[in-house]
Amino acid sequence: MIQLAVDDLTLEVRVSSRRKTLEITVDRNGELVIAAPTGTDERLLRDFVIEKRLWIYQKLAEKAERRRQLPHKEYVNGEGFLYLGRSYRLKRVPSETQDAPLKLVAGRFHLREDALADAREHFVRWYSARASDWLTTRVKEHARRMAVEPAGVKVQDLGYRWGSCGKSNRVYFHWKTILLPRHIAEYVVAHELVHLHEPHHTPAFWRRLERAMPDYEQRKGWLARRGIEVEGV
Repeated sequence: MIQLAVDDLTLEVRVSSRRKTLEITVDRNGELVIAAPTGTDERLLRDFVIEKRLWIYQKLAEKAERRRQLPHKEYVNGEGFLYLGRSYRLKRVPSETQDAPLKLVAGRFHLREDALADAREHFVRWYSARASDWLTTRVKEHARRMAVEPAGVKVQDLGYRWGSCGKSNRVYFHWKTILLPRHIAEYVVAHELVHLHEPHHTPAFWRRLERAMPDYEQRKGWLARRGIEVEGV
């Protein structure tokens, strides 16, 4: 079996003399397979994978969601919602008692009763706003130390990924990053900033990350083992 590694993706390569085009599929077990004509240059395979990377991550995320059964959040009094690694209980409050639909007050999330129908949207909006502020501050702090100049920070739903380094030196983060413990979220920040120096996960990438964050392996390991446990809304 021939395998191809591209950044954090590993694909099985299947060649055929009858095939004329390249195709990537995700099999029933969630394994990536790239079908290629016999004799296809490895550089073409790598370029094709990079071009299809967003689609690949989306498909992997869909497979992962179907395989696991995460408990559904219920917007009832006492339900826990994460924020920077800590769980805060929900309290539903009368509509006239607060101006915003959702607030974090005295260690509890306060959700207005009249906002219940759109509770998830209010939580995602609240998390996204806090993530934008918190991550932008951390990006600036780490960027000074790491001698990089990101063009900006954008928070959005990245599906399978915690972060991404896009074109024009802009860095992207999943809004769920703000649910992680602080030191793990800091690892996500440092990881993406290293990509401004090293686009791919080469040995040089990991050496540079180790200089910026000597204990990165412990943080990376935590994220690999327990990141899937981080529930959104």
